[in-house]
Amino acid sequence: MSANVQHYDVIRKPIITEKSTMASENNAVVFEVAIDSSKPQIKDAVEALFGVKVKAVNTSITKGKTKRFRGRPGTRKDVKKAYVTLEEGNTIDVTTGL
Repeated sequence: MSANVQHYDVIRKPIITEKSTMASENNAVVFEVAIDSSKPQIKDAVEALFGVKVKAVNTSITKGKTKRFRGRPGTRKDVKKAYVTLEEGNTIDVTTGL
C-alpha cells in the first residue's frame, strides 16, 4: 500500500464548525481522524498531504451519543478530532477539498 493511501486513512475529513473557524484564526485546522491514529501519524499525514509544517497536534475523542433510530435505541460512533496547529506562514484552505 502506498504511503499516500495510508495518509488518507489517518485523516478522514476536515471539520468546519463555528469552533473550528475560531481556531483557524490562531493558525489551527480541525480534522476528523481515525480513532486509532497517534499524534505523530497525524502530523506526518498533514505534512505529506498539504505540504505544510505542523507545530503541534492536540486530539480529543467524543463518545457517541445514544439516540433513537426508527423508534429503536442506537449509538452513534465515537469520533476523534485533531486540532492541528501550523507553523507561522503555513495555511490550509479546507474549503477547496483535497
